[in-house]
Amino acid sequence: MAAPVVGVLALQGDVREHLAALTAVGATALTVRRRSELACVDALVLPGGESTTMSRLAVTFDLLQPLRDAVAAGLPVYGTCAGMILLADTILDGRSDQQTIGGIDMTVRRNAFGRQVDSFEIDVTVPLVGNDPFHAVFIRAPWVESVGEGVEVLARLERGPAAGTIVAVRQGNLLATSFHPELTGDTRLHQWFVDHVASH
Repeated sequence: MAAPVVGVLALQGDVREHLAALTAVGATALTVRRRSELACVDALVLPGGESTTMSRLAVTFDLLQPLRDAVAAGLPVYGTCAGMILLADTILDGRSDQQTIGGIDMTVRRNAFGRQVDSFEIDVTVPLVGNDPFHAVFIRAPWVESVGEGVEVLARLERGPAAGTIVAVRQGNLLATSFHPELTGDTRLHQWFVDHVASH
């Protein structure tokens, strides 16, 4: 069976790291900046970066509606950090003109943990990929304030001032994490996503 073709939205953010992680787990990874490139992928990763910039560039590149249509049609998508914000149906503390792709019935708060200087690393448990702790990197990260009935909560912070906060979710073919697995060398979430794409 041919390797799944997984695109990484390459408008802004940590694109290279996701391309490397996807390639490491057996996917054919490529960048997506145009409608024609989006049409060629079996799945898509929305990387971390600056969510307002990414949404504005998606409009500029005439990609926002095609992305919404692809999600609505069932395209598997994995969003990390800013990518999680883009997949949220509702954003708190966003710009007044900020738009999302949507698809996950959740409310996400931008920069919920604070500014760049408040970035941190902590182990979280993500049973979806096994019981070994997942070392999670949070950089100006969002968190999930609430989810709808159809959303599966995959991970919460287990300690610290924000203990109990939702940091990973799944709804259908959509996966989102507040943290950056592409920065740690732990490819289990990328592997799960690629296996999910291959099985569908």
